[in-house]
Amino acid sequence: MGGDRGPAVVVAGLSKSAAQFPDVDFLLHGNETELRTYLARHADLNGRVRIVHAERVVTMSDKPSQVMRHGEGTSMWSTIDSIKDGHAQAAVSCGNTGALMAVSMIRLRKIKGVNRPAIACLWPSRSPGGFNVMLDVGAGIEAEAEDLLQFATMGASYARNGLALSQPRVGLLNVGTEEHKGRAELKVAHDRIAAAADVGGFDFVGFVEGGDIPSGRVDVIVTDGFTGNIALKTGEGTAKLISDFMREAFNAGLLSKFAALLALNSLKRLQRRIDPRRVNGGVFLGLNGTVVKSHGSADETGVAAAIGLAIKLARSGFVERLAARIASTGQTGQDLGKEGATSTAQGDGKNE
Repeated sequence: MGGDRGPAVVVAGLSKSAAQFPDVDFLLHGNETELRTYLARHADLNGRVRIVHAERVVTMSDKPSQVMRHGEGTSMWSTIDSIKDGHAQAAVSCGNTGALMAVSMIRLRKIKGVNRPAIACLWPSRSPGGFNVMLDVGAGIEAEAEDLLQFATMGASYARNGLALSQPRVGLLNVGTEEHKGRAELKVAHDRIAAAADVGGFDFVGFVEGGDIPSGRVDVIVTDGFTGNIALKTGEGTAKLISDFMREAFNAGLLSKFAALLALNSLKRLQRRIDPRRVNGGVFLGLNGTVVKSHGSADETGVAAAIGLAIKLARSGFVERLAARIASTGQTGQDLGKEGATSTAQGDGKNE
């Protein structure tokens, strides 16, 4: 109910997903009278959608703190509770990102051992699967070394289950690839991620730069939410700019339009490859439940993509596998921390 385009687009996207996944049923949360009007336009959803009535809606302008205190009775709260109560295996929302994370945190709670949840997105790339995973892209602003280690573990698990990569390659985003560059916490995180790679089931390629985000060098890019969100929005804006420039160029005159006609198939392939709607959906990692955040402005194709991602992760048992990985790498991180503390103490003694 809280997306930019309203529930009509959500129901249309639901119809697309229903056709792709004929064995999946859906719970639709919101104003029952309004939703029945939209469902009536999609006969294919008969018998496959149950409406869960919710009187209130979380708007894009609502503050997360307000929603945490007064959000009960909204469609967003009801959606997350459907996972908590075991009525659904995954949730998708086009609503307020901060509010969705806040509600998910208090209703589902963090996986044991997770300090800070993260939002992971898929980024078109030259990797064999066509996409890289980047996290965090906005769940928080800062990240300590321990947080970045957990992001690496969660991102690798997502890549295994979402992209079918048995041994994902993980990189830590920095201002350069040299080990002496970057903030102090990045250097600590570098060593801790490297030490946890075997237990975490991934290959650590070390520091990567912004130019590596869409490259074939890495499968998972780890960073803090401030940097990741800026990179994500910059990439989306650049993709739209290129698309607009191409459209203007091919409409510049009769010869340009003729050239566009000759290149139509190639242009369509390019459009499909860089179309952000195909990879719509940021996954909330580190919670006791699968929650996918769709773009608020997503159209029906984007909504269907987000729903498809949620279904795929729910079927893979992603949350359970992630919890097991966090537990194993968490112990490794604790052991490494103890070794680091001992080494530091010994070093201080020698200096004295």
